[in-house]
Amino acid sequence: MSDRDEIDRAFMRQALELGARGLGQTWPNPSVGAVVTRDGPEGPVVVGAGHTQPGGRPHGEAMAFEQAGSAAAGGTLYVTLEPCSHRTLRGGTPCVERTLLAGVRRVVSAMADPNPRIAGLGHALLRSSGVEVVTGVLEDQAQRSHRGHVLRVTQGRPMVTFKVARTADGFAGGAAQARIRISCAEAGEWVHRERARYDAIMLGIGSVLADDPLLTVRLAGLEIRSPVRVVLDSNLRLPLDSQLVRGAGEVPVWAIAAEDAPVEAEARLVAAGVEVMRIGRAADGHLDLGEALRLLAARGITRVFSEGGPTIGERLALAGFADEVIVSTSPIVLGEAGVVAVRPGLAALLADPKMYAIAEAGIIGQDRFQHFTRIA
Repeated sequence: MSDRDEIDRAFMRQALELGARGLGQTWPNPSVGAVVTRDGPEGPVVVGAGHTQPGGRPHGEAMAFEQAGSAAAGGTLYVTLEPCSHRTLRGGTPCVERTLLAGVRRVVSAMADPNPRIAGLGHALLRSSGVEVVTGVLEDQAQRSHRGHVLRVTQGRPMVTFKVARTADGFAGGAAQARIRISCAEAGEWVHRERARYDAIMLGIGSVLADDPLLTVRLAGLEIRSPVRVVLDSNLRLPLDSQLVRGAGEVPVWAIAAEDAPVEAEARLVAAGVEVMRIGRAADGHLDLGEALRLLAARGITRVFSEGGPTIGERLALAGFADEVIVSTSPIVLGEAGVVAVRPGLAALLADPKMYAIAEAGIIGQDRFQHFTRIA
C-alpha cells in the first residue's frame, strides 16, 4: 500500500467518525462525513470538516467547505458517500457544484450513491470538470454506516437492529412475561447511547403492556436525541395512561395498527397525541412486518432499533429484516422457566455462518454482548 493510500484511508476514517455523529438525526437523508485537506510543508492538514446536520441539511460537504473557506482551493475532499448531483424539492446547491465552486483538485469518495438512477453521476461530473476522483476507500465501513440509507433506496425499507438482553440461562423475562431487571447499569447506559443513533425505536404492544417502557434517551446532553417511538399494535390496545402516550407530546409516538382495528380506540389515541397508521395483516394474522417497514421508510425512517421482544425479533430475522442483532448476556441466573430470549428460529440463523457474522463482541460492565450482522 502506497503512502498516498495510507493517507487517504486515515482521512477517510476521520470522515466516517464525523458521519457517525449524525446517525439518528439526519433522516430522511444519510449522515455523511466530510473532511477537506490541503497540502502543507509537512504533508496534508485538515482545513475543514463536517457532517450532515439534523433534519438532513446542510450536507456534510457543505459544512466542511463552509469551515474551510478559501483554504479548500487546490485541496482534497474526503467524503463517505458520493456527492449529490441533483436538485431536490428541498432545494439547495448540489454538493457536486459546491465542490467545483470550492476549487478542490481531488475527491476521495468511499462509495457510490446507492440510487441506481444516479449512481456514479456525481463522480462522473467531477471527473468531466477536471477533478481527480478516487472511489472505494474504506467502502466496507461506509456501506455499514450508510446501511439504512442504502436499504431505504434499494429495498424501500429501513435497516433494522434487533436488541435483546438475556439472563445467563437464556431468558428475557420470567414466567407469564413477569418483568425482571437483567442488564447492569453500564449496559443500560450503552442502550441509551445506541438509541440516540437510530431514527426510531420499534416494539410490540406485548412489551408495552408488560413493561410500560418510556423508550427515550435519558443521558445528560442526549435527551434531545430520543428517536420516534413506534408501537406495533394490531388492535390498538396501547393504554392511554402508559408512559408512551403520556409523553407523546414531547417525543413522537406512532402506533401501527391493522386495518380492522377499532376506530374508537384510534380516536382516543389521536386525541392524546399519538399518530395512528394502518396496514394489512400477514397470513398468520399478525401485522405484516414488511408493510410496516415500508411504511416507516416512506415516512423517511432509515434506521430502526427494535426492542420489541423475542417473538418480534425472531419474526424479523425469519423474514430477512433483522440486519443486525445484538445479544446481551447478564451473569444473573433466572433459575426457573421463563421467556426464551433468542428463540429457535433466530438462534439457528445466528449460528449459520452463511447468514450472520459476529461484527463485534465484548463486555459492558458485567454483561457480555455479541453484535451480529446479516451477510445474506
